[in-house]
Amino acid sequence: MPEPEFRPELLLGVLASHGVRCVLIGGFAGVIHGSPYVTTDVDVVPAIDRRNLERLSAALDELHAKVWTAQEPAGVPFDHDAASLASADMWNLVTDHGRLDITFTPSGTGGYVDVARDAVHLTVLGAEVDVASLADVIRSKEASGRDKDRLVLPVLRRIAEQGG
Repeated sequence: MPEPEFRPELLLGVLASHGVRCVLIGGFAGVIHGSPYVTTDVDVVPAIDRRNLERLSAALDELHAKVWTAQEPAGVPFDHDAASLASADMWNLVTDHGRLDITFTPSGTGGYVDVARDAVHLTVLGAEVDVASLADVIRSKEASGRDKDRLVLPVLRRIAEQGG
């Protein structure tokens, strides 16, 4: 079974409608800052307080979120609540509207408080969302050491040099 169509506007809209405090980071944040590289998922860093994680859990229920693996791209069902979400460093999920990666401490950052400090509040595809600063996107991609992140770094640095 193939993954659902990537509909970031619907994914972000559900998170916003549940009042989930989070910062958009990763490739999609890079795109918002001007990167031409296409991404097929949304990466967020949520605030870790219990009430916010309860709202995140409710949003994941509405999104019919499942754990994504390469062997099971349609996802594996999982039960979750605030405590269980907080028990992992990262969740790779597939939802009704595409892939959602939840990372509590992205590479090179101190987590939500760190990236929220310089985040920009924007309306992205009709959803209100906090987007990590370009500097924080670059910092995280530099620290990750992944080939796909190294590929996009020269473009992101050029955008930053041009005042992006």
